[in-house]
Amino acid sequence: MNKATINGKEKKNAEKIQETENTLNEYKEHLQRLQAEFDNYRKRVEKEKEELCKIAGHEIIYKLLGILDSFEFALQSKDKNQDFVKGIELIYSQLYSMLEKDGLKKIESLNKKFDADYHEVLLIEEHNDMEEDIVIEELQKGYMLNEKVLRHAKVKISKKSKEEK
Repeated sequence: MNKATINGKEKKNAEKIQETENTLNEYKEHLQRLQAEFDNYRKRVEKEKEELCKIAGHEIIYKLLGILDSFEFALQSKDKNQDFVKGIELIYSQLYSMLEKDGLKKIESLNKKFDADYHEVLLIEEHNDMEEDIVIEELQKGYMLNEKVLRHAKVKISKKSKEEK
């Protein structure tokens, strides 16, 4: 091999190295642009999420304004016992109706068989004249939201006495 051949190979190798470095720099710049775009996208989505939460809060408060008005009306008639009771009943009805439209549903428990998916037993009472594990009192109502248990009903259930078993 002569000097000209060696210099030619070195020159080709240097050109290949330069091409590889150029390609590498292009990829690096492209990656940096993608990272910046993704970071901007993430920030934009976070901002939109915050705005959506504000809007949802605004809608809930707007829906509650009618109930607030009813409370004021009921409190104005607190000296008139019958009107006060009617006002409170109206408020309850408005609030429950609003929540029901958004997917809230009561868990019906009284006189039903105990179901751990919907009930939480707080008390057990002996009753020989009825079937075991029947809900005999609802201590706190349970609710579902869109077919998912939001709060279990707190209940008292029946149990046969040891003598009857």
